[in-house]
Amino acid sequence: LRLPDVHLRMDVDGGPATAAPGSEEQRFEVELEFVQCLANPEYLTFLAQRGFLEKPEFVNYLEYLLYWKEPEYAKHITYPHALAFLELLQNGKFRALFKYQFNSEAIQAQQILHWIHYNKNRIEEAGP
Repeated sequence: LRLPDVHLRMDVDGGPATAAPGSEEQRFEVELEFVQCLANPEYLTFLAQRGFLEKPEFVNYLEYLLYWKEPEYAKHITYPHALAFLELLQNGKFRALFKYQFNSEAIQAQQILHWIHYNKNRIEEAGP
């Protein structure tokens, strides 16, 4: 089951238009926001500690959301770690890691180190 390619409308003032409740656009916006939340290890811990990451229905939903990795959808993602975590969350052992806060903190520390060094390396590559 795939969402149709939905293009976000802009309101008169140039901001994003509010999608009609129950519309494909609203579904697109809600799923986009949820997928991007997956980039936050603390949110994943919240889900794990409340048992969501163990529920078969939720695991199936995570599998369904893999369509966001396709280029026509991925271009809307602001936080690329969300897609990496979405793929990793397909694995039960990875999902189980988030039951414990220290795992979430360790992953978040690695994210921060990546951002620091990625930006530093990009600036060095660009040169003066």
